[in-house]
Amino acid sequence: MATTLRSQKVALRKAMRGLLANLPKDEIQAQSHQITRTLLALPEFQQSKNVSCFLSMPAGEVDTAAVVSAIIASGKNLYVPKTTDKEHGIMDFFRIFGEDDLRALPRGLWGIREPEPEYMGTQRPTALSGSSEPLDLIVMPGVAFDRSLSRLGYGKGYYDRFLASYSAMLQGRQELRPRLVAVALREQILEAGQVPVGETDWKVDVIVGPDGIVS
Repeated sequence: MATTLRSQKVALRKAMRGLLANLPKDEIQAQSHQITRTLLALPEFQQSKNVSCFLSMPAGEVDTAAVVSAIIASGKNLYVPKTTDKEHGIMDFFRIFGEDDLRALPRGLWGIREPEPEYMGTQRPTALSGSSEPLDLIVMPGVAFDRSLSRLGYGKGYYDRFLASYSAMLQGRQELRPRLVAVALREQILEAGQVPVGETDWKVDVIVGPDGIVS
């Protein structure tokens, strides 16, 4: 069963990557603009104080640059993902302190900007450190999603592991887990049941696409 699931995921990732690689950059930008407008208008976004958003890859996915800038400009606290243990597929979300800090981030895995653990000589607050306020909302990437809110990640399990650890920590503190909001290009949103999922795969709460919301 696990082997079948794995092969289904591999096949879908390969198909989606081929599809996304052929999307013109201006088409991705146009869709990203619509997605950003819809996301920023969501009540759960507007009411949030602590938001995590991924920093997008140079190509092949929704461009989150405008979302990230809007989080900073609105006075919300921005957290971005950083790999902390590649061997075991572990990541945490690190606080970003404004536009200057954001612009100075070096590029890491897959050409994605990642923060250093320290900022101005002190440790950056992180989601899993336990000393930060809980995240209200996590803006999530993925290779594919479907209308039953299933998500296919990039195959390393970073988000699923983080969400399992983070939710357990919050549960222990009797705090609510953040809302999981996926952003997806039109081509990434499939019909219900088309994304293969296993027991450890997290569903999202909302998918924001260029044509509206799936929830």
